[in-house]
Amino acid sequence: MASHYETLGVPKGASADEIKKTYRKLARKYHPDANPGDAAAEERFKQINEANDVLSDPERRKQYDAFGQTFRPGQGRGGFSAQDFRGAEGFDLGDLFGGLFARGGRGPEQRPLRGADVEVSVRISFDDALRGATIKVPVAKANSCSNCHGSGAAQGTSPTICSECKGRGVTSESQGFFSLSHPCRTCGGAGTVIETPCGVCAGSGRVRSTKTYQVRIPAGVKDGTRIKVRGKGEAAPRGGEPGDLYVVTQVDESSLFSRRGDDLVVDVPVTFAEASIGAEVELPTPDGTRVKVKVPAGSTDGKTLRVKGRGAPRLNGGGSGDLLVRVRIAVPSKLSKQERETLEKLDELQRSSHGNPRDRLFA
Repeated sequence: MASHYETLGVPKGASADEIKKTYRKLARKYHPDANPGDAAAEERFKQINEANDVLSDPERRKQYDAFGQTFRPGQGRGGFSAQDFRGAEGFDLGDLFGGLFARGGRGPEQRPLRGADVEVSVRISFDDALRGATIKVPVAKANSCSNCHGSGAAQGTSPTICSECKGRGVTSESQGFFSLSHPCRTCGGAGTVIETPCGVCAGSGRVRSTKTYQVRIPAGVKDGTRIKVRGKGEAAPRGGEPGDLYVVTQVDESSLFSRRGDDLVVDVPVTFAEASIGAEVELPTPDGTRVKVKVPAGSTDGKTLRVKGRGAPRLNGGGSGDLLVRVRIAVPSKLSKQERETLEKLDELQRSSHGNPRDRLFA
């Protein structure tokens, strides 16, 4: 039997985040709704959920790492029964280990399956990414059946407690010194059985449909920012906890600004004279206002000036980034006769005063 780590395809030392990401990917791939009628995929889905139930819980994972495959979530911690450790003299090792093993062989009930998380991408404008916006997001997913309210049972009926597992969702069998638990074969681990299935959802408690949600996009999002909307993912089978919705932003480019983290970059054209003798220029900011910036004398093409606090808002709060002003010397494509004569005279003056600027290339 494969270990829970092998089931999820993660190493034993995997972080909680690695386990979470891998589980979500596998759950989407093997979800029954994505594989209708595929018994192998359904069984794989159950194995993936069982592995995640154990490895996503720090305490359960600790016990699983200690006792290996003898551990089962439906049994006492470590998968043992205190009855297995009761000696002939009535000495209960469960007392010795401080309640490590469940009393009387009865563990907690099987937790209902959790609905799968859903991820959708939305495209927003550059301005909305900076200001924030509320948008409508249509999501196609498995939703709770309105006919049976997610129970899976026909109207006027309700699921009944499974007679095999008595509602626990797991059954136990003795393996000598150990007592091992397994998902109940009668109810599939649900703890209940449906004698008269709902005619709309065929007993699953879910129907596939599209729902539209109002989602708040916070100011300062970037391309690829993931926004979590709790409880708006897929409905779980027969009343379990729903998954979460993740909205991933795709931000349109701006014709004026480019982004560098929380800073915004804008190219500002200046004339040769302004770059040489210095100037004060006016430029737009992302919030629609204008700001004046002093270009120092002797500025070269590509020189960057910084305007504090006029960049993109920071997602985690704490103000905004900066506006980076990149100087671009504007070179005219055509010159009048007078302009040409003036520039030629200026070139002569510069050469006589400063020499040929390319002489250093051959020094």
